[in-house]
Amino acid sequence: MKILVAPSTLRCSISSTTSLIHTFDSNRLLINKNGRISSSCGITPQLFSHSKSPSLFSATSTNRRHLHPISAMASSTQAPSQSASSGDSTADVFQLIKAHQEKAARLPPIEEVKTLLHYSMRGVLSTFSQKHDGYPSGSMVDFACDANGFPILAVSSLAVHTKDLIANPKCSLLVAKDPEDRTDLVITIHGDTVSVPNEERDAIRTAYLERHPDAFWVDFGDFQFLRIEPKVVRFVSGVATALLGSGEFTNEEFKAAKVDPIYKFSKPVTSHMNKDHSDDTKLMVQHSLSVPVDFAYMLDLDSLGFNVKAGYQGRNFKLRIPFPRRAENRKDVKTLIVEMLQAAQ
Repeated sequence: MKILVAPSTLRCSISSTTSLIHTFDSNRLLINKNGRISSSCGITPQLFSHSKSPSLFSATSTNRRHLHPISAMASSTQAPSQSASSGDSTADVFQLIKAHQEKAARLPPIEEVKTLLHYSMRGVLSTFSQKHDGYPSGSMVDFACDANGFPILAVSSLAVHTKDLIANPKCSLLVAKDPEDRTDLVITIHGDTVSVPNEERDAIRTAYLERHPDAFWVDFGDFQFLRIEPKVVRFVSGVATALLGSGEFTNEEFKAAKVDPIYKFSKPVTSHMNKDHSDDTKLMVQHSLSVPVDFAYMLDLDSLGFNVKAGYQGRNFKLRIPFPRRAENRKDVKTLIVEMLQAAQ
């Protein structure tokens, strides 16, 4: 396993390279257009109570008892006499964010990569074109992962990429966590395609339909399942920032890695929080950072914490908010969020 990070990165972590400061000096910190700081299924919607009881979700975003003193300078009611120090105040805020993000608990890179792949559905497949003299040919494809985390494709014999793969099985599959944000995690699998044996077809079909329930066409006579056997799995994040992180894993390392068991609850939990408890998410972020963010939108979560998109003085960025401890199960996620809210009040 090879992992490369910039010297200023304090630890090898995918997410730590995707949400930290890129170009920073004593007066300013830049945020790129995608919202990155650059200076810098088992759960139900009833997981949390919809009634905002005083002991659970009654805290409001106006509670700033734990915020850094500079929050007063960030207030929209700032007097003209204070405006001269606003630049220094903003720099102080992002210094706080930078220090917080460097210490925030995250999954090991290989676990985050395998987890993202396991729950992804679509990527860019690159093959060697038979029609155009072996030039690389790209196509958007749906996929699912087998028990080892290896991508499974359901391909038609009529498709150009299928013909390419029959002639030359070497290929790559690129998967982006957030296609709209080039600084976020991007994974590329280099490998060879092989036909799924008949004795595995039923299990593979079940796994594929679990990820793509409307793919009735997999039973058509001209379709078959192909598995991409990885030679190497690469990741890169923090592109165009000073804290670029990258690494690669062998087939054996990737196969042995675990998928995070809590990530599967991301969609129902984050949907519920964003719909009914956005002020509570904002409060937790403010308490964790000691920074008065303007808003906080929960993106996903895993055993060690959750990721948010937040705003401060008109600038948007992504942040990692750690849990007080590792979440053990679905019920424990609720417990941890309750604990964080109570601490923030």
